[in-house]
Amino acid sequence: MHHLIETDRLTLKILDESNAELVLDYYLKNKAFLHPWEQTRHDLFYSVEAQELSLKLDYEAILKGDLIRYWIFEKASNELIGSVALTNIIRGIFKSCYLGYKLSEKHIGRGYMVEACRAVIDLAFGEMKLHRIEANIMPNNIPSIKVVTKLGFESEGFSPKYLKINGVWEGHKRFALINNQLDE
Repeated sequence: MHHLIETDRLTLKILDESNAELVLDYYLKNKAFLHPWEQTRHDLFYSVEAQELSLKLDYEAILKGDLIRYWIFEKASNELIGSVALTNIIRGIFKSCYLGYKLSEKHIGRGYMVEACRAVIDLAFGEMKLHRIEANIMPNNIPSIKVVTKLGFESEGFSPKYLKINGVWEGHKRFALINNQLDE
């Protein structure tokens, strides 16, 4: 596992609970922007203690191989601008996971998310030897759909009432990217 990945414009880092204040600042700055796309967030979520626990649990899951979450830093400013994660990593004959990501509002439209996801996909399909990455996106999240399309994901259909977003079971479009190198 790489704790640090460098791209042309970004640094991707695995963080632990010592970075809770930094992550909390990111969430507070982007609270309204992220609200339509995420689960219901209670006031307690926006505390250092909650972020410490979240980062600790993420790190434990990373050590077990169940998850990888990179926090994205813009090199030019060294500002934390988002995250990209591979979740529910399953090995064995499935070799699959889910892709999730978020970016700060002021950094959208610059190609940062495609750049960050591409680096994590390279890790997943290379070193991790995963076969499939799935991304599930609400139909009205056009910027997110553009990200996976640029990365080569293909549409696999629609799942009604797929995830509970802000208290409502929302349908999601399913996209997947297959590692064809494993077929060889």
